[in-house]
Amino acid sequence: MHIQTGIETNQLIAAGSSVADMQVVDIVLTSDAHGAFVWGVLDRLLDEPALSFGNITASGFGATEAAVLAYGLALGGRRGARTALTNFWRRVSHASMFDAANPLKSILEQSIDIAEIRKTGCPVSLSIQASNSRTDALKTFPSDQLSIEAILAAATIPFLFPAVEIDGDTYWGHGDASTLPLVQPFETGHRLIVTGKEPLSTTPCADRRLAGSPCSMMCTPIHFIFDSQHRAASALFTRPWTDWGELTDMRDRGRQRAEDWLLADHLFQDERPTANSKNRYV
Repeated sequence: MHIQTGIETNQLIAAGSSVADMQVVDIVLTSDAHGAFVWGVLDRLLDEPALSFGNITASGFGATEAAVLAYGLALGGRRGARTALTNFWRRVSHASMFDAANPLKSILEQSIDIAEIRKTGCPVSLSIQASNSRTDALKTFPSDQLSIEAILAAATIPFLFPAVEIDGDTYWGHGDASTLPLVQPFETGHRLIVTGKEPLSTTPCADRRLAGSPCSMMCTPIHFIFDSQHRAASALFTRPWTDWGELTDMRDRGRQRAEDWLLADHLFQDERPTANSKNRYV
């Protein structure tokens, strides 16, 4: 895939913004978040001039979008990332017209150059998660170990499709969407979790105290964006290849949810934890 470069800087810093003005957000894309909804969330966040992506942890079909996003950013900045995501989903939609057993590998090979993502200069750091199909052990593939096969494994629905072989072992998607990475101590920044449905509980913070209890260390503020029509999209998990109208409807819903979150000013207010903090830090 070719993305025009030179249109804007490869950095996630918009014109008129400085590094000091940026809010750094780590993104977690859970396995139950429908891909086109995730597309909309990422598309809207790329519009935000004062927001910069840090690390992206992804499982399920979101792993493909995380890789496409990283590749687009590396080659063409924000505009390149939006173009790359749109082109990727056009290929997904186009694939629904053909009877191919596994079109995703071909789509990924057309959409990204894995070597660009593995470079140390890539604007974002990826962590792609998949499960060992024999042991259920969770495996994380960092940017410098990423491959098309690792992305495919993360996107493979367990038991419905064959596991993907990587280095003599087999992997498929991480099925337990409720198991989120533990929050590590972080001096600045935020973590945004994009999920299919509203979480019923929160994950303990790094010192294993529950939300609402005073922490012994500075914790990363945690935010959630979830799909209010999660059940309506669930049937599409087994058939992500669908018509363009359905995909753009879900994209627009994701954009709107991200817009609502940004308008609620969750990101840009002072979020330092205090003894009175409630359910904002986990």
